[in-house]
Amino acid sequence: MNGPMNPVYRKRLFRHRAGIALSVAAMSVGLVFLFWILATLIVKGFGGLSWQLFTLSTPAPTSDGGGLANAIVGSLLMVGLSTMISTPIGILAGIYLAEYGERGRLAQVTRFVTDVMLSAPSIVIGLFVYALYVANVKHFSGYAGTIALALLAVPVVVRTTDNMLKLVPNSLLEAAYALGAPRWKVALMVRLRAVKAGVVTGVLLAVARIAGETAPLLFTALNNQFFSLNMNAPMANLPSVIYQFAMSPYDNWRALAWGGALLVTFSVLGLNILSRTVFSQKAPQ
Repeated sequence: MNGPMNPVYRKRLFRHRAGIALSVAAMSVGLVFLFWILATLIVKGFGGLSWQLFTLSTPAPTSDGGGLANAIVGSLLMVGLSTMISTPIGILAGIYLAEYGERGRLAQVTRFVTDVMLSAPSIVIGLFVYALYVANVKHFSGYAGTIALALLAVPVVVRTTDNMLKLVPNSLLEAAYALGAPRWKVALMVRLRAVKAGVVTGVLLAVARIAGETAPLLFTALNNQFFSLNMNAPMANLPSVIYQFAMSPYDNWRALAWGGALLVTFSVLGLNILSRTVFSQKAPQ
């Protein structure tokens, strides 16, 4: 009998309540610091927002005004191109793992490499691209930054696609096979279509991850004070500009860094909300 006077019951109840209290306390501490950071970012970031932020390029060290137009365009180009590269590669690799790689050695190696890349620090990816590409062509470029960001996005898309495809019930696949559909058509037209919302969510999460990466771009795209659409040359980007301006002694640069940080934060937040609401999908029944 587990009555209120039972010492074993009281001991278990105390442990339960202590665990809940510690969990709530830890969550509260994390939320306090999170809201503190967000409040500081919003207060100082809105002070750096202006129309010039989106229309003018980064200013010289001793000049007033200026904006982040070149950095915004550079980030959009590199993130967009890396998404175009990583999405088909990641989806096709995920389809292979889920459809053809249940027991194959290649699938095991692919999953292992994917897990390693997911947990690898982004600066290691940047150094890898620097040694493989930048050191050989002898200059930084937007293409090098695109490659680094694509390498960070691919494992996210692969893992998400693989996990989502495994949620498709076997009865749906068996029905398609019973109609005489070949395996590749079942994988693309039935299995992938059934979880397309989840795959799109994985792509958006990958974009959200690479949008604010700084370390790999410092070794690949570097920076550019001027507006440029040349992907084969050093290219401005928001993470690098924020890193440079935030550490500068100039008030104008620091204000632009706060504005850029707020812009990146809201962009990533918007992508996460979009992926979890508009494209959210329950597991197929």
